[in-house]
Parts: sequence; C-alpha cells; structure tokens
Amino acid sequence: MARILSNDFPRNRLLAVLLVAVLLALLLTPFIFPGVKALNVAAKVLVFVVLVASFDLLLGYTGIVSFAHTMFFGIGAYGIAIASTRMGAGWGALVVGTLCALAISFVLALAIGLFSLRVRAIFFSMITLAVAAAFQTLASQLSDITGGEDGLTFKVPEVLSPSFEWGEKFLGVSLDGRLLCYYLLFVMAVVLFLAMLRIVNSPFGRVLQAIRENEFRAEAIGYRVVVYRTVSSILSALFATMAGVMLAIWLRYNGPDTSLSFEIMLDVLLIVVIGGMGTVYGAAIGSGLFVVAQSYLQDLLKLGSEAVSGLPWLAALLSPDRWLLWLGLLFVLSVYYFPTGIVGRLRAGRAN
Repeated sequence: MARILSNDFPRNRLLAVLLVAVLLALLLTPFIFPGVKALNVAAKVLVFVVLVASFDLLLGYTGIVSFAHTMFFGIGAYGIAIASTRMGAGWGALVVGTLCALAISFVLALAIGLFSLRVRAIFFSMITLAVAAAFQTLASQLSDITGGEDGLTFKVPEVLSPSFEWGEKFLGVSLDGRLLCYYLLFVMAVVLFLAMLRIVNSPFGRVLQAIRENEFRAEAIGYRVVVYRTVSSILSALFATMAGVMLAIWLRYNGPDTSLSFEIMLDVLLIVVIGGMGTVYGAAIGSGLFVVAQSYLQDLLKLGSEAVSGLPWLAALLSPDRWLLWLGLLFVLSVYYFPTGIVGRLRAGRAN
C-alpha cells in the first residue's frame, strides 16, 4: 500500500474515509446508482479527477497560474474525435489519436514553457489565456477538420458501444459495452492519478514545491528553475490531454463547447480551491463534491421548492432556476470554512 500511494498517506482518518468512499462509489456506481444520469455523472467525475489533478500539479505544486490548461484537454478530445472520424471505429484509431494528441500537447507545452515561463506572474497568465482563446477560435473555424461549431460525432470500438452485450443482466444492470467503457475510464483514472501522486512525491516533485515556496532560493542553490517549470508544464499538459481522451471516448462526440470552453477552466479552478491546492487527493474529493452538486442541485432544489409550496417566498428562493446562486453560496461557504481546501483543513487538524 505504501508503494502504491507513494508513501503519501491521507494522514487523517476522516480524509481516508472520504477517499475510500469516493473510490468505492465510483467503482460500484453502475450497480448501486442505476440509471444513465448517475453513470454519466460518475464518468464526468473520473474525467475531472484527472484534469483537476493535472492542473494542481501546475498550480498547487509549482505555483504556475495557467489558463491554457483546457486547451490540452481539448487537444486530447479532438485527437480521438478526428482519428476515429478518419480511420473509423477501432482500437487503432484510439491509439493513433491519443499518440498524436500527446505529441501536439508536448510541442505546445514546450513552446509555451520556453517562451513564456520567463515572464512573471500575471503576464504569463495573460499569455496562456490568449493562446487558449486563439486555439478555441481555430477549432471553431477549421470545420473541415474539427467539425466547426457542430463538432464531431464518431463511433468507438464495438466492444465499448452501448449496443454490444457481453452477458445477461447482473443485479439489474445490463452488461453491455457502456459498462466496459465506464470501467476502462475508471482504470485509466486510477492509473493516471497514482502516476501523478508518484510524481509529486518524487525528488522532482520536492524541487517543484521548493520553487513554489521560494523561486529565488531554489535557483540560488543550483536548481535550473526554468527547466523544472517547463517540465512541470509539459507533464501537466500530457495528463490533461489524457483526461480529454477519456472524455471523448465516453461521449463519442467532441466540440468547442465540450472540451475547450472557458467555463471548464473556471470549474477546474473552483475544484482545486475546494479540494485543496498542492494536494493530489484534493482533486478526488473536490471533483466528487463539485460535479455531484452541479448535477443534482437542481433536483434537490425542486424537491425543496415543492415541499415548501405553502410559503411562496421560500419556494421562489428554492426554485431550480436559482441553482447557480446556491452553488455559488456553497462555494463561498467552503472557502470560508476551508480556506486551505478540504484536504488541507483535514490534514492541518491532524497536525494540531
């Protein structure tokens, strides 16, 4: 267990319980939460765990604020979509699409790192924002390749498609390709998550944290800060690309609003803050809470509004149309009571 977790244990009993609960919930979702919506929500959580953890590698461990992260997420999704559209439904298309997307992300991340990481703070953030906006515009206009605003709908290998049935129902759940696709995403998410946990707990990860705490001191004792920051940007981009690959495989569709929207970047930032910066575990906790709240808050508000229908003012306040208001309130409360994120607060409590 120590080797699997890279000797980075939760160090708090409640945090350990929460992490185990998230893992078991995602593992058993198809059987304990029947329905298409629950499975889609769980798949989205898996994708966001990888995406948020990859961004935390950049922000929480290296101290780099980048707004181009969803660009790499989109590259991964478009890599699968374009390859599957051109080559047809097959594992070869998935492999080629993934490798091409990783190669493009590597080159772009390297270019951004070499040309921009010498720029300080807000200027680097603005450069990455401009690059991300330019890429989104490019994806929308190259309709012959990307499908433009309409995006690309494609087929995946038959074994991953909903029409493929490989057994009789088990515990009321259809044993079909959709279930296999979900568990493919689950395995990918666990492997990628553990890989990032290994990186941040390696000597390389310790140097990144030293750079985050005091860049000038790290450079003074001999570390090539630009090199480490560039490598961190590349690794973060590659993991974000894999998250995009997971999204495309699950949806069998990709478009500008699906993977390149700035709203996704805002969601990632919120989840990092809620879960706790500089804690890979925070990506799992934060993604689970945020995505579930985002997906089911309207349903809960609808039930609450119907329950207090006798009080018009309260029913109006609990209207499902105001779900963004309540989501924002939940975020404010989480930041107020957990300024270092849920994981940071729990670990601090353990230390005290």
